[in-house]
Amino acid sequence: MADVLNGSAGRKPGEQSTSELVQRASEQITLLVRDEFALAKAELAEKGKHAGIGIGLFGGGGVLALYGVGALIATGIIALSLVLPLWLAALIVTVVLFAVAGVLALLGKKQVTQAVPPGPEAAIESVKADVDEVKHAVKDRSRA
Repeated sequence: MADVLNGSAGRKPGEQSTSELVQRASEQITLLVRDEFALAKAELAEKGKHAGIGIGLFGGGGVLALYGVGALIATGIIALSLVLPLWLAALIVTVVLFAVAGVLALLGKKQVTQAVPPGPEAAIESVKADVDEVKHAVKDRSRA
């Protein structure tokens, strides 16, 4: 900012020509935009690094949770085997797991079919309506 107040070749700001002032402003705006882009780039790199580490840790937690679910299922089979033969306990738990998986798959399929087509149809229709409105306004003005 102090550069703007310093005159060219030792002249006071009031003595500078308009073209000199416009040139200095253009140079300073270019420098400012370049510095802002560099700052944004550095900030995004730092955030990207943290996001990558976080995603990796989240994935590791998900894998361990999957192993925990497997251990819980095994515990359920063992507990059920106290009152039933082991093979029957395992079969019952397997059938229940497949039934739950089937229900979840059907619910997921229903959600996916509601998402198709993936385009933003409401936004597209709104833009088409806006274009039609502008066309009509242009036609009305050309008639008047």
